[in-house]
Amino acid sequence: MPRVMSVLTRRTVLQGLAVTAAAGCAANRSRVAPRPGPELPLGAQLGDVRAGAATVWGKADRDARLVVEWSEDPRWRRAVTRVQGPRLTAGSDFTGVVDLKGLPSGREVHVRVLAEEGGRAGEAWQGRFLTAPEATRDICFAWSADVCGQGWGINREWGGYRGYAALRALRPDFFLHVGDAIYADNPLSPEVVLPDGRVWRNLVTPAKSKVAETLDEFRGNFAYNFLDESLRAFAREVPISYQWDDHEVHNNWYPGRSLAADPRYTQVSDEGELGARARRAFFEYSPVGGAARAEGRIHRKLSYGPRLDVFIPDVRAFRAPNGRNLQQRPGPETAFLGRAQLEGLKDALAASTATWKVIATSMPLGLVIPDAKLPDGFPAMEGWANGDGGAPLGRELELAELLSFLKARGVRNVLFLTADVHYPAVHHYHPERARFRDFDPFWEFVAGPLNAGTFGPSPLDDTFGPEVRWHRPTTVVNAAPWEGQQYYGSVRIQGASGRLTVAIHDLTGQALHQVELEPQA
Repeated sequence: MPRVMSVLTRRTVLQGLAVTAAAGCAANRSRVAPRPGPELPLGAQLGDVRAGAATVWGKADRDARLVVEWSEDPRWRRAVTRVQGPRLTAGSDFTGVVDLKGLPSGREVHVRVLAEEGGRAGEAWQGRFLTAPEATRDICFAWSADVCGQGWGINREWGGYRGYAALRALRPDFFLHVGDAIYADNPLSPEVVLPDGRVWRNLVTPAKSKVAETLDEFRGNFAYNFLDESLRAFAREVPISYQWDDHEVHNNWYPGRSLAADPRYTQVSDEGELGARARRAFFEYSPVGGAARAEGRIHRKLSYGPRLDVFIPDVRAFRAPNGRNLQQRPGPETAFLGRAQLEGLKDALAASTATWKVIATSMPLGLVIPDAKLPDGFPAMEGWANGDGGAPLGRELELAELLSFLKARGVRNVLFLTADVHYPAVHHYHPERARFRDFDPFWEFVAGPLNAGTFGPSPLDDTFGPEVRWHRPTTVVNAAPWEGQQYYGSVRIQGASGRLTVAIHDLTGQALHQVELEPQA
């Protein structure tokens, strides 16, 4: 090949210098750093893992599009799937979710989450999780509730939300947060002085300095939790499925509850509007996915392979007002799940082919949980139980109907995981001990709190024959989390045999009590 020579003359050199100088001047005139891409200031969350799918949540710092990439290759060198998500706008507080579909079964999947705008993106958030299995492999998951309650917030001097660090060490496949993910009605003080002189120091934000009334204040309660490093690290590795309970709105909340007795509420007088704002913020900040999100419902079923189906009911949105709970016949005033949800739950349980059917309910079945006193001086009842101890009355009629249905249809291996009462317990229900006997024996496991005050134990109602097999009563009412009375539960299912083990743990990870159950045919 002939060699091409460049001939430089004085004229061409001068022309070149002139072009270079002009380019340099233009560069100087436009030398403004390009605006960086959108960031994810709170990171992201994995949630609602089910057969072939999972949901990913993110929040940007400005208008952007949510983008999620996933691969089985941790080095991202092969088979990367990119999913364009929704626009993140101020209307949703720049939050959104992406449903990943067509996921391989029983595999570790790596995820990258970005907020993009104009071809630019900030730093990618990265996480990993196990997809739902097709085969009968071993399963481990955990549950708890009650975070940032009774004035105990993020204490960075103590290590923040240590419960999430303990859960992360367990390495569960997923986590069920069964209510009170926020305490919208519990403001924080910068310092809490204990009787012995020690000082608990809270991280406080404007949203956590008062009760939540506005939509932005509810959003700020959810965002506050993600200022905790342990929760952010946990969310990178463990999908979280959220349920709501009362404190996402107000203590002992139900639709129609009046705020007149609480003078802290000055910006909103319509309880219905308060509940609507709370519900909107819950969906904006929770990775609820699939049809449940599309239909705007919290109650849903998560299928996690042949050994496990998880049912997450909503015991808040459809309940009747708290009252004496002594009605003799079912009707609108005895609603707890509500007729439509109860029928749907019955149908889903009957259709389930999974070995174990776990119902994660944010309120216990047999514990008597009183609300404020009624005009007649008797307390209203907050939960299923009414404290009467006789035949089913009030809300107990729904529970009796559900339990009788399970027996009649031969639905076996149903257990309940719950929280709410701020102490752990193991209860066994049996018709031979019960006033109502048309049901098969079953277990209820109570965990929590994860980072909140401590209470209990509560009395049991005898209607369904409960027996305390174990519990850990609180030693100090409303003890600070560092007193060692924070708890979570774990469930392990052996893939080969189907044997299930439930354990209750403290924040050291120690199993305080466990129960092994063999599946019934």
